[in-house]
Amino acid sequence: MSSSARTDVALREREIDGPAAIVAELLTDVALWPQFIPSVVHTERDADGRLTVWSLAGEDRVRKWQIRQTVTVGGNATDGEPTPEPGAVTVEWRIASLAAERTRVEMRVVRTGPGAADEETDPAEAQEGLDVLFGSLDEATRARAELPRLVLSFEDPLFVAGRAEDAYQMLYEADKWPERIEHVRRLEMIEPEPGIQFFDMETTTPDGAAHTTRSVRVCLPHRLIVYKQIKLPVLLDAHTGHWRFSPTEEGLIVAARHTVTVKPSALEVLGPGTTVADARRYLRRVLSANSMKNLYLAKTYAEERAGG
Repeated sequence: MSSSARTDVALREREIDGPAAIVAELLTDVALWPQFIPSVVHTERDADGRLTVWSLAGEDRVRKWQIRQTVTVGGNATDGEPTPEPGAVTVEWRIASLAAERTRVEMRVVRTGPGAADEETDPAEAQEGLDVLFGSLDEATRARAELPRLVLSFEDPLFVAGRAEDAYQMLYEADKWPERIEHVRRLEMIEPEPGIQFFDMETTTPDGAAHTTRSVRVCLPHRLIVYKQIKLPVLLDAHTGHWRFSPTEEGLIVAARHTVTVKPSALEVLGPGTTVADARRYLRRVLSANSMKNLYLAKTYAEERAGG
């Protein structure tokens, strides 16, 4: 990218408690952002390397922004060199190890001259989203370092002999879940713009425990519904996931994914002496049980409409 084609928009720099390798992994593997960056709901990278990010902007709004990025560790690029694109926002991350557990991170946000990419994203929205992300790196690095012990991720798939549109519709209409799903006691939902949903939901687990949560969802017809809990049960520090709709020759596979981060200080909510391993087993059981109920309802709904 030539210097005459670029304009510096912002430069941020900070030191982080944590190894450079973990910081670099967090910034490079954008699929990690929803779990470890509190503001980020969903990320997608297209075939040209452009990254689309959906992130929280207040209590009931999601901002959508697009960037290209590079990640350089000690002078070596780990995330490729972005192709210059007129009007695009590009983020250059520079990471330097100061000690085994201390890292300096520089975030340089630049933008090329006017062009078609101006229509794809608001640079101010991208800058605000990036600033919030940058401010979360300390916490995210600490959480990522605990991954093997505290983070549980799993997926439950189910075959549906029907159309993706119908299965999607069942799971999209969350405001109707109290009528359709036994473990959902109450749900209040708003949809400030098409495909963006916020809802407060009260549910019960198979052992009778009640939980009230607040979630945000990004709905991408008819292939994906992504969610993130922004008011969590006491046992969790983070909970993200999705419903993915993958057509096959015979119908489709609907898969429910959960990724949760256990809160160590809350283990005793499950009883004295509870360990992280106990909590992981508990979460795997109850979350999978609730997901399978939703999956089978979607299956029935879609197959009835397909005449199956």
